[in-house]
Amino acid sequence: MDFLINNWTLLAVALASGAMLLWPTVKGGATGGLSTANAVLLINREKAAVVDVSEAEEFAAGHIVGSRNVPLNQLEERLPQAVKNKATPVLLVCANGGRANRALGIAKKLGYEKAQVLAGGLKAWKEANLPVEKA
Repeated sequence: MDFLINNWTLLAVALASGAMLLWPTVKGGATGGLSTANAVLLINREKAAVVDVSEAEEFAAGHIVGSRNVPLNQLEERLPQAVKNKATPVLLVCANGGRANRALGIAKKLGYEKAQVLAGGLKAWKEANLPVEKA
């Protein structure tokens, strides 16, 4: 006990560094997801289905080439029609990643265990100069 009392600064530094290491885990989905490079690999190598959970107007303004539009509020009903095989990897995308993170929970609940989110959403995709099409 004397060691802890005499070295309280050492203990404080250890606790602070541990908290900083755990912060991304505690923060959760906001930092999670696939990078654009890993998303491209998933699409090309594993033939992932890209599902854009943006609203129809946003989807028409620009989306990943070959993606399907299933708005978040319709995901539970329409995802099984858009991606019939639940073993297929699913890449969920929206404008910046927020809605896609919410969609991930719905997709997992529906049985799409290989569902993942594009970190940063369509914004990150465009910043990486990857192809986008307009409807």
